[in-house]
Amino acid sequence: MKKKSLVLFIPSIENAGVEKNLYIIANYFAKKKISVKILTSFNDKKKFFDKKIKIISLKKKNNLTRPRFLKTLVTIYLFFKYCRNQDILIFSFQSNIVAIILGLIFKKKIIIRSNTAPDKYIKNSIFKNIFKFFFTFADEIIVNSNDFKKRFKNFFSITPKCIYNPFVGKKAKKIYFSFFNDKKYLKIINVARLTDQKDHLTLLMAVKKLSKFRKCKLLIIGQGYKENILRKYIIQNNLQKIVQLIGYKNNPESYIKISDVFVLSSKYEGLPNVLIESLYLKKYVISSNCHSGPKEILNNGRYGDLFKVGDSQGLFKLLRNFNGKSEKIKSKINQGYKSLARFDYETNCKKYFYIASKYL
Repeated sequence: MKKKSLVLFIPSIENAGVEKNLYIIANYFAKKKISVKILTSFNDKKKFFDKKIKIISLKKKNNLTRPRFLKTLVTIYLFFKYCRNQDILIFSFQSNIVAIILGLIFKKKIIIRSNTAPDKYIKNSIFKNIFKFFFTFADEIIVNSNDFKKRFKNFFSITPKCIYNPFVGKKAKKIYFSFFNDKKYLKIINVARLTDQKDHLTLLMAVKKLSKFRKCKLLIIGQGYKENILRKYIIQNNLQKIVQLIGYKNNPESYIKISDVFVLSSKYEGLPNVLIESLYLKKYVISSNCHSGPKEILNNGRYGDLFKVGDSQGLFKLLRNFNGKSEKIKSKINQGYKSLARFDYETNCKKYFYIASKYL
């Protein structure tokens, strides 16, 4: 009997952690000789996928400024055109409710991977009940941290399965970056989309205060709709000499490697890959204690430091007191590096494969 095709549903392929997990998981399934198709709107990321994987999308180049709503409509159209009469298993990485509705209409089994703690989209009891109603129709729900699993269960009275992000360590190539050349400065880095979720203003406010007490420089890697607002803040507060925004880079690990401290200032997360990557590169991590992943990755602060969401004063104090030469800091970095076995690529990919295999 011929097995079903696995259709990975993701309307908007961007430059974030969700996409990194998509590439890893999709390629693992292809390696296991599963027929894999990527259903997306506008795709220019073909190079990241195994050659055996079929991309179902419009031929136009992806434009990150297009609203995700539009991309979701395009993906619905593509589903109707190419997938509705096919024997498939839907595996949703994005726009999960839309994917569930398509699965219900066309009687397809569906797995969803929820990437963000419910704090993002649960605004009131009406939203809560709507999401709960649709989630009950998913055949499997996967989340990427144990804290996320608890919060999901508390919100929806549904118990998902937890699978950590499969991590593949990437060696950092040596680069010369003049902005980080002076050893007298504390070199701080942030890698994140420039969105409200990532709360770069809290980071900028902390660095503004810090600059009055010690020499420091902040590098922000990423692109997004908040860029103009952030640049305006930098200019208004005369931070041009100590803060740089350099857009998206396909080698952020090289910049992390030459920094002293990685800071995540997010309001909410799932399980941020960039913290795992920073631990792998043996960099000290300071993160907001947002739901749901940072506390779990950093083992309640044993492998780095945590501050309250939006607390620029708390972040400022942690940066002011940071001493990279102290034994305490070195110990935290080493312990963090040793803890990465829980994100092992093969172990976690096998868990995804086992779940999907039940429906293929």
